[in-house]
Amino acid sequence: MVPRILEVFLRFLRLGLTSFGGPMAHLGYFRREFVERTAWVDDATYKEIVAMCSVLPGPTSSQVGIVIGARRAGPLGGLFAWLAFTAPSALILAACGIAIRAAGDGNAGTFTHSAGFGGSLEGLAAAAAGVVLTAIVQMGRGLIRSTPEAAIAIVALALTLLADRYASGFQWIGLAAGAGLGAAFIRSAPALPKRAPALAISHRTAMICGAVFFVLLLGTPIVATPNTYLDLFATFFRAGSLVFGGGHVVLPFLANFIGASVPERTFFAGYGITQAMPGPLFTFSAFLGGAARPLGGALPALVAVIAIFLPSFLLIAAVMPLWVALRELPRSNDVLAGINASVVGLLGAVFVAPIATSLAHDPLGIAFAIAAFFILIATRLPAWVPVVACAAIGYLVRAGTFVH
Repeated sequence: MVPRILEVFLRFLRLGLTSFGGPMAHLGYFRREFVERTAWVDDATYKEIVAMCSVLPGPTSSQVGIVIGARRAGPLGGLFAWLAFTAPSALILAACGIAIRAAGDGNAGTFTHSAGFGGSLEGLAAAAAGVVLTAIVQMGRGLIRSTPEAAIAIVALALTLLADRYASGFQWIGLAAGAGLGAAFIRSAPALPKRAPALAISHRTAMICGAVFFVLLLGTPIVATPNTYLDLFATFFRAGSLVFGGGHVVLPFLANFIGASVPERTFFAGYGITQAMPGPLFTFSAFLGGAARPLGGALPALVAVIAIFLPSFLLIAAVMPLWVALRELPRSNDVLAGINASVVGLLGAVFVAPIATSLAHDPLGIAFAIAAFFILIATRLPAWVPVVACAAIGYLVRAGTFVH
């Protein structure tokens, strides 16, 4: 019998190698793997884990993975779940950043501007649209059971799109609105599971983790000297602490924080490569750490990755006992139902922008997205199958392989 810790590592490693499409698509992959296929958590518990992680800053999908891994195999299970899900893309992106830095910025776009690579990105974006749409349908079926919940999802979608356009630091507003509207208008939400998705975290440990989080967030920028490892750590720790919504949201945030240490052309070359990677988009930090100047290389890449994900571990530990207490309050099930409905709205917003808008004038991409959606809805094939197929066909089409 495979030890649980190894089972966690192997299953998350497979997801880390095949989960394309960004954080909201990852929630669909996770549900398919851990609710439907392995039954590590039931659907109600999974919804509660997603809701809890959605209200925290940082990479939501990674946080959900950490909690599921920790529930399955203890604290080391959470760590190994994160490591396996993160390592594949982080290692590739760190190597790309180091190589581009060594070659000089003038060569940064050689491969990323090639027709074939562009076709792969188009295929991945199209497949991501299918994956996200599948997640919307599947999660919507389970999370939206009434007219008020459907209305909350629409409100959250609109607020998220407005925040993305006009106030990128306020992506959490849709989730907050969902919580408030749930308390005000939902009256028939199912009771919460008897057992909270709790981990064995004492109140003392939670307080220590919360204190460490705030000390690192507020203290390191004050004491850090520019262009040092502590300065690099402080930059990426803030990114992991202050970004709500995760994924694509962290990219403009990092662009402001990184400044001149990574040339603009290199930054966007790395952005393009990151879109082609499976796993969490926060691993873009590995590319930036590898490519940064005057620091740069394997160790800065490692520091950047640890710094951007560390807040998630600290916040999960700090918030879990509080979540257990809050869920016992009256109407907590209605509040949670509102948050869950707003998560569907958040999924919808991600589907609209940036995924669907990027496909609006791409008939081939639309065809890929539709095909991926129907394959995932109608079959039991793992999601990576249409994703890899779309990327490969996109590469062949744009590289001219099918042109006679």
